[in-house]
Amino acid sequence: MSDRRAAFRALHHAARPLLLPNAWDHASAAALAARGHPAVGTTSLGVAAAAGRPDGEAATAWETLALAGRLAQLPVLLTVDVEAGFSDDPAAVAGYVAELAGLGAVGINLEDGRADGTLAHIDATADKIAAVKAAVPDLFVNARTDTWWLGVADPLPQTLARARAYRAAGADGIFVPGLAEPATLRLLTERIDAPLNALYQPGGPGLNELGRAGVARVSTGSLLFRAALAAAVASADAVRAEEFTAPPTLPSYAEVQRLVTAARPLPSG
Repeated sequence: MSDRRAAFRALHHAARPLLLPNAWDHASAAALAARGHPAVGTTSLGVAAAAGRPDGEAATAWETLALAGRLAQLPVLLTVDVEAGFSDDPAAVAGYVAELAGLGAVGINLEDGRADGTLAHIDATADKIAAVKAAVPDLFVNARTDTWWLGVADPLPQTLARARAYRAAGADGIFVPGLAEPATLRLLTERIDAPLNALYQPGGPGLNELGRAGVARVSTGSLLFRAALAAAVASADAVRAEEFTAPPTLPSYAEVQRLVTAARPLPSG
């Protein structure tokens, strides 16, 4: 196992949950890395929306690969959201993920939700996971199950069944977005023998409370992208109304330029 992949794996076994902020372009990832985040993920919604494409419909395989190539130059551990793998063919998914790993990604997020709002068959997702692990054994595969996200009936038994199947196929972590209730999260962490990933929800439990529930990793998902989009629109409205006041944290032109010039290649592996 490469040192970088081992380091990423170790972040899931710390005293406090790993906060994984999700970036959508080079600037957002570079800024997060500059703030000291040891790892950064991508957000499929942000990547898709920035490219003018829909999320969750396997429409951004090229954009995701190209972005990963740029972000792998940054001094940060990178994990990539690949939706459902951009293919129904496990071999094609494994080949695509192997390309990401070759660029320097240390992990992926692979989901079982489908564009039509239903869940993929449990075996179909497990087959993809197994193919990826056969191709890149030490890559951290975070298997996302959308049982809560899609609001399926009686999600707990389905979540546990899918978690067991995905773990048996080789998944390293389990991601259950849409669930923020600490007692249920604690139940999942007790019954799933892998690091549990939760999605941060504004107004929901914070990192410390999620950590007490046993959660190992907390992702921001598309939150940062949507917050940046809202801030951009609000700023434009304020300029038009002649009411704009620059926030004290507004980066200067030179600071943004440094985010690009500070990029440096990481060792391969």
